[in-house]
Amino acid sequence: MTRVVLVGPPGAGKGTQATALSQRLNIPHISTGDLFRTHVGEETPLGREAKRYLDSGELVPDAVTNEMVRERLGEPDAKSGFLLDGFPRNTKQAEVLGDILSENEEALDAVIELKVPEDMLVERLLGRGRDDDTEEVIRRRQQVYRSETAPLLEYYSNVLVTVDGVGDVDEVSSRVLDALGKR
Repeated sequence: MTRVVLVGPPGAGKGTQATALSQRLNIPHISTGDLFRTHVGEETPLGREAKRYLDSGELVPDAVTNEMVRERLGEPDAKSGFLLDGFPRNTKQAEVLGDILSENEEALDAVIELKVPEDMLVERLLGRGRDDDTEEVIRRRQQVYRSETAPLLEYYSNVLVTVDGVGDVDEVSSRVLDALGKR
């Protein structure tokens, strides 16, 4: 069983690594972005509530996100482990995740931090060519990530493993699997 949270700044390759690692470890990749899209698309009660915030450009409240994650972790495929991407984003969400897991007498095996130098992150994100990806906006997102995530890294210090996120997908995946003792 492998229960992992993947963290890293925008552009660190979390989504790419989560997809690759979930296949290699045979556990579901659970992304809050995917959860939002599924719930909104299926017009579930949580999806309708999330849509109200998304349509007005606001952040979806933690309570809605937490409930989506709680439901998803209760599905049969997540019983053998999971890889969370984009959750938790703050210590309040981390506490909720801890509660969800302890209700099932489970705990996280690791929190994997993908570490990439900021200049490389900026270069990667500028390379995507999105209109909203200006260097100023990208650097601001990096600052926000650092300020919001620093307390989370401290919160998880007992299970935190920092992995070099520079390299091709297979190289980084191999480092993560080594860190998890799964190779």
